[in-house]
Amino acid sequence: MMNPMRATEPMPLSELTAVTPLDGRYARSSAALRPYCSEFGLIRYRVLIEVRWLQFLADEARLPELTGLTAAEHAVLNSIVDDFDLTSAERVKEIERTTNHDVKAVEYLLRERCETSPGLSRAIPFLHFACTSEDINNLAYGLMLHDVRRNLLLPAVQGIEDALSALAREHAAVPMLARTHGQAATPTTMGKEIANVVYRIKRQREQIAACEILGKFNGAVGNFNAHLAAYPEHDWAALNARFVQRLSLKWNPYTTQIEPHDWLAELFNAIARLNTILIDYCRDTWGYVSLGYFRQRRVENEVGSSTMPHKVNPIDFENAEGNFGMANAVLDHLASKLPISRWQRDLTDSTVLRNLGVGIGHCLLALNSCSRGIGKLELDATRLAADLDDAWEVLAEPIQTVMRRYGIADSYEALKALTRGRRIDRESLQQFISTLAIPEAERARLAAMTPASYIGAAAGLARGI
Repeated sequence: MMNPMRATEPMPLSELTAVTPLDGRYARSSAALRPYCSEFGLIRYRVLIEVRWLQFLADEARLPELTGLTAAEHAVLNSIVDDFDLTSAERVKEIERTTNHDVKAVEYLLRERCETSPGLSRAIPFLHFACTSEDINNLAYGLMLHDVRRNLLLPAVQGIEDALSALAREHAAVPMLARTHGQAATPTTMGKEIANVVYRIKRQREQIAACEILGKFNGAVGNFNAHLAAYPEHDWAALNARFVQRLSLKWNPYTTQIEPHDWLAELFNAIARLNTILIDYCRDTWGYVSLGYFRQRRVENEVGSSTMPHKVNPIDFENAEGNFGMANAVLDHLASKLPISRWQRDLTDSTVLRNLGVGIGHCLLALNSCSRGIGKLELDATRLAADLDDAWEVLAEPIQTVMRRYGIADSYEALKALTRGRRIDRESLQQFISTLAIPEAERARLAAMTPASYIGAAAGLARGI
């Protein structure tokens, strides 16, 4: 009997000891997310919100006790945001070990920084002024997703869209036997089938880009209670709306303690739809590789199988499919859970939002794998032509359709009797065509048709993508 693995002392975190593959095996691929979706990233966005709110109170709300921040004082506040680094984040975590409250720890860090700057001590009472923690958090997550969408997600999707558009145009006129229900069907072109995917991706990319990112900034339960208690003469709804909009977010005027997260569900659902489309693409391309329609460029020193030296496996598309599925598992849960909150607030949203980077991370990992796979594809037009030349029965469709034009009764039934469940060659089809009571020019046109030439408008559609 084998001995069970013995428990060991806690191990230092590294790519080898990380529990999740995003921070382990795939750490280099997910590294671009760290400035945004990590604990460091979340703290950095919180710091930004707190500082910008303090500056807004001085410059635009014009609170009498806070007006007149000098250019030098603004420069100090800006430097807190611009120079925020790991040491600063570690200090926040150190404070949090005492406060046991993450947002309050950010406030106390800013208090420390203001205390060291002559003149800013008078601003300390206005740090986190009239805010509930969720005022800071919802804007922090909003900015996080705004930046991730703009800087990472949309460029990765655009890259795949562009690569597939180029393939669609390159192979626009390469005939291919279509398969409906897995059986030989009306021919198409490889370019047109890729163009179908491009159009789907483009629609979802545009919907992802168009999703509004909402923000609330209206106090403990959404009614500006504390704001009006301190300064009843101010129009806080207008002021706070302007503050949120300055952050490139859309103001949500009606909330409880939390922003209700409907926009998050909309965005995650849109990303999940894109992922599903790309799962479909990856599976189809995997199938085309299996049929020999695509070869894959070999990578020197890469091993396809530990025992079969000949293999070049479609691992990029398999990796992409798996990671798109992992992304959707997280994103679907976030989309269905986040809009639900008990009464004016519970903490379940805070718990699951910390996994936002997990869903986006698997999505970006999948997009990178998919892009890498597309870059290795080489079309084998000879293999496509061979399958078409072995499927003359697909011309039953155009023949019976032309027969219908000229009023021949039971044309569909005649071709069904000739071709259904049978292998048909060119000679037998031409013999049938020669018996048709249609104009001679039409008989000649049908006789000259081949499976490879019967592609309709496919080539033009593919070039137009």
